[in-house]
Parts: sequence; structure tokens; C-alpha cells
Amino acid sequence: MQASIFNLRVPLPGDDVFLMNTLTDAQIIVSSDVAALLDRGGDDSALDQEARQAFRQLEENGFLVPSRDHDRQGLNDYLAGVKSSRTELNVTVLTTLQCNFACDYCYQGDHGDYNKFADKMSLETAARIATWIEREMDRVNPEKFVLTFFGGEPLLNLPVLYYLAERLWQASERRRLPQMLTIITNGLLLTEAVVERLLPFGLRGVKITLDGDKETHDRMRPLRGGQGTFDRIIENIRRIAGRCKIAIGGNFDESSVESFPALLEFLRTQEFADQLVKVNFKPVVRPGQAQPLPGASRPSLAADGAGARTTLALTPVAADGSPLKPLNGTCMTSTGAGIGATCDSCDFLDDKMAFLRDETRRHGFPTPDGVHNGPCHVHHTHAHTIGPDGSLYACPGFTGEKGLSTGHVDDRLDPLRQAARQQFDRLSPWNACGDCAFIPVCAGGCIAASHATLGDMNTPACHKRAYESAVISLAHQSAGAS
Repeated sequence: MQASIFNLRVPLPGDDVFLMNTLTDAQIIVSSDVAALLDRGGDDSALDQEARQAFRQLEENGFLVPSRDHDRQGLNDYLAGVKSSRTELNVTVLTTLQCNFACDYCYQGDHGDYNKFADKMSLETAARIATWIEREMDRVNPEKFVLTFFGGEPLLNLPVLYYLAERLWQASERRRLPQMLTIITNGLLLTEAVVERLLPFGLRGVKITLDGDKETHDRMRPLRGGQGTFDRIIENIRRIAGRCKIAIGGNFDESSVESFPALLEFLRTQEFADQLVKVNFKPVVRPGQAQPLPGASRPSLAADGAGARTTLALTPVAADGSPLKPLNGTCMTSTGAGIGATCDSCDFLDDKMAFLRDETRRHGFPTPDGVHNGPCHVHHTHAHTIGPDGSLYACPGFTGEKGLSTGHVDDRLDPLRQAARQQFDRLSPWNACGDCAFIPVCAGGCIAASHATLGDMNTPACHKRAYESAVISLAHQSAGAS
């Protein structure tokens, strides 16, 4: 037996060590003596009974494996399982590429006549999309159906949004299939009436973007006429709070990142603070900013240690102290073909991401742990993004780039779409990552970010440093919950 290549360890105060295996998602806190068994390897024949029991528990949780080849095969099996999973049919529909905001980092950020030419879905196209999704429900036979409305600003096309929500709810009901509906919106048009209209059709929640405190947000996300939007969005949040789940997202760059603690302080004082189910901020990624494959890990996140003495019992924990949980998480992007892109797992401001994650927790808001970010939906066969004209894409980050459309709801598959589909089917950016321990939770990172910043989907836009920081934070959270 030998230590798994997917092991991570973080020294904790005292004599404890946090161990995590990213392939099995096992997370345990052990004494340094138990952690040293990983370095010993071999078999357990020469160990005393207590040490032998610890050795076997390490083996059962994937920390000890027969060989590197066993690890690599396990990774291949896991990624193949992710790709073929029929647990859910996940569809993101862009009702329109039009937007009422003029965010300078967005691909619609020309602030000119974009909306005159941007696609907007017709009811006729929506009907064809619904028919295609119903066929997919029958073909995939999933356990649940996840429907997300996105844009542009999806609420600029309410007739299509209402039509699809109701028709697909009815289709799901006939198949005894739970429909889980989410809207990603700038929040300006999000009213009580919209929420009430959608609640009967499985509305699970809304995600609203706030890019810093009032002054910064109004600078980063003005209306096309230049007016601020922060106050109206906050008022809309107040009015819908308690009616559905609310998540807050935000995009930061070097000029805005320092304003986010003030935003968190403001949110904490609001009457709806306890209604926010998730708060998560991510960097704006502009072409040329990604850094491929940096060097070694931080010293505080050890690969594997040394020495073996007496042993203590293993304590299985999750991030919140609950029993071990499966890997989860996705990479939801809003990238485009223009000057800017955003992604949950891009890390050109790794230190600031860690800082904001810690600040979010300090202010009492739930936030992702920064470790369980993927593999993203690009790697899921039964996850689709549908553009306003019915074109299919691997993820929202490619919507509007017709050369990267992987199909169409009317089943047309011209040579260009077929080539794009084959390109996405062959993606395996993790092959350039060697034996990096983060592959199972990263899979080479955000494909749309690699495309936008590096010009090659198969070149990882590496964010190892961000993952290392997140694991260290997760370790200390786990220690506090045990």
C-alpha cells in the first residue's frame, strides 16, 4: 500500500492533522502519528492492533491505495461517472441576450446599441425548446429536472420565461419528476409578482448580483443610461425575502474588491440577512490574466509527512461537522465573446478570493468552501445550455459563439456544430495536470475561462493556489466543528 496521490494534509494546532482525499472526499482529523502511517506505506503486518485499525481506516477512506495506477483508474472511473450520470437533467435557458445594465466587464459592455441586435427568444422557439426538453426527459429518465433561467437579463423576456416554466412543470408532473427552478438575475426587475407567478412551478430560488457596496456597485453595474441600481435591487430583495431562497453573487476586480467587506456589513444589518442562503464572490477574468500551471504547493499545505509513533483514533468529519459527503458542486459561468468573463473557479486574485470567503463567513453568511467547485457542467453529458435561437451549448460561457454551438433543439447538426460537439466530448484538460491532488474537484478548471484567457480549452487555467487556501480554511473549520 502507498499514499494516494489525491491526499492533502494540513497541520492543525497541537498534534492534530487534517487529512483530505479529493477523490473519495474523505475528510478526517487525526494525530500526527496516524498521519505518519501514510508515509510508512507497505502493509500492516508489523503494526500493533491500534495502529493496524488506523491503517485499515485510512485504506477504507482511500488515503492508502495499492498503486498510483489504482488511483489513476479511480479518477478515470469517477470522471466517466460524472460525464454519464443520469441523476439530473440540467438545462440552462437564456431567454435573451439583451440586458438593461452596462457592466464594463460584460460581453455586452459596449454600452451602445447592443440590445437592438442581441437575440431574444420568441414563443415559437420556446415551444420547440420545450418539446426538445420533454424528449430529453424521456430519453435520460433522470431523478430530477433542474431548470435555470439566465441571460442577458432573463426577466426582460417574461412571456417566454413564464411559458417555459409552466409547460415544463406540467411535463415534469406527468413524469413524476421534480422540477427545480432557479433564476440568475441582476435583480432590477425581480418583483413579488414574478416570484408569486413562478412559485407554483417549482421556483427554488434566485441568484442576484451585487458588485460591492452601493458606490462601487453603481459604478460597476449601472443602467445603460448611467443611473445607479443598488438601492432598487435591495428594495426588491426586501420585498421577496421569505417567499423564496435568495443567493447573492458578486464579481470583483482590483478596483472593487476592497468594497466587499462594506457590502457584507451592510447586508448583515438588513432584515433579510437570515434569508440569504448563499453569498459568494468571484473575480472578473479578462483575457490574458489566467496563469497556467504554477508551481508547488504552499508549505502550510503538506503533501505527506514523516515519522510514526503511537496512534490515536480517526475522527471522520465534513466541513460542517456532519458525516462524510459526496463530491458536489458546479462551475456556473457568465462568460462571453467580449472583453470580460467570470467563473466560480478562476483564480487570478486567489488571495482576495480567500479573503472574501473568510469575510463572508465572519459576517455570518453561508458560502461555498472553495474546494468542491467541480467538475463543471461542461463535463456532464446531460447538462445543456440553450441560447435564444435554440442553439445548444456546453455551458453559458459559450452562448452566442455560434462556432462553439454543439447542436440545436431542432436536431440540426451541420459540420460546424458536429465539430464543436466532438471537441467538447474529447476535452480532458486534467491530462496536463500530472498528479495534482485537486483534479477530482477541479478537472482542469473552467473551460470557458481557458478559452477566453488562454485560447485553448484543453489548457488548464490553473487555480491551485486558490484551492490550497480553501483546503486550509476547510481544515480549520472542520477542526472547530469536531
